[in-house]
Amino acid sequence: MKHFMFKSCIVTMLCVFCSLSASAEGKFVLFKYGNFDTWVTRQIHESSVIGGSKKTLYEIGPNRALTGNNPYVNLGGSPWGTSNVMAKVSGITKTNNSVYRDNRGSGHCVKMTTHIETCKVLGLINIKVLAAGSIFLGDMKEPITGTKEGPKALNFGIPFTLRPKALRFDYRVQVPGNANRIRQTGFSAVTTVPGKDYCVALLLLQKRHEDAKGNITAQRVGTVVVKYGKSTNGWVEDATYEIHYGNITGKPFYDASTMGLRSTDYARNSKGKSVLMKETGWADADAKPTHIILQFSSSHGGAYVGTVGNTFWVDNVGLVY
Repeated sequence: MKHFMFKSCIVTMLCVFCSLSASAEGKFVLFKYGNFDTWVTRQIHESSVIGGSKKTLYEIGPNRALTGNNPYVNLGGSPWGTSNVMAKVSGITKTNNSVYRDNRGSGHCVKMTTHIETCKVLGLINIKVLAAGSIFLGDMKEPITGTKEGPKALNFGIPFTLRPKALRFDYRVQVPGNANRIRQTGFSAVTTVPGKDYCVALLLLQKRHEDAKGNITAQRVGTVVVKYGKSTNGWVEDATYEIHYGNITGKPFYDASTMGLRSTDYARNSKGKSVLMKETGWADADAKPTHIILQFSSSHGGAYVGTVGNTFWVDNVGLVY
């Protein structure tokens, strides 16, 4: 890995975390903006050819109101990216908003939904796409210029060199509980995807390496994956999940479909280029990570796959040491 990436780890860790408190299990460290009480709002004017609507996009960061169709860059040192995005394809500006600021008590939380995004061009073309709500540590490069460019715009994960014991957060889930999911891309017929939909929380610790050509590979250091398939009766507070270090393929809880090594995520290398990041193996259980991936999503199964109505609320996200 390039030297600057290791140097930035120290700076990033100091900026990413804020609130610190003691508990019986250890110290709980809240991610910066992880209480979701402050938000950036963006007022985007979609192109007149698709209706010219004014849309509000929500981003996790300091209280700030932005206007104008400008590409978004994380503000206030926020480590959080979202699936809310502005796209500009063939000169047409369109937005997707599936992550929202929601009220919780005297503050706020994050609400992620799976819904159908519609795009009508002069009443002649009606495209409907299934979109899930997601937040993650990292950022998104805007504007998106095409459906194939979306995954490459995502910079997944941030520098991180600590070894926490657990992931902790509050959550609430509302799911229809359909037996199967759908796949709706907008360019082909709606198809059925076997299996029920889940909201998902995923944390990966990685030891990354960048070669001279800018390719990024990684070894998996730590893993947490939790699926939520049933609605909750209100909020579940202080949900705490142990981080499992090293090779977990022989553990009884291991699920290869959700916990296996990944090769579909993109990250930005030291040259500023988005490259496919491939996990090549499992690190030793005592290895020190270089990066952390953390994602919450209202659906699982990949792009355009899910169940309309799946909703995932999250609040007070942090790590236990």
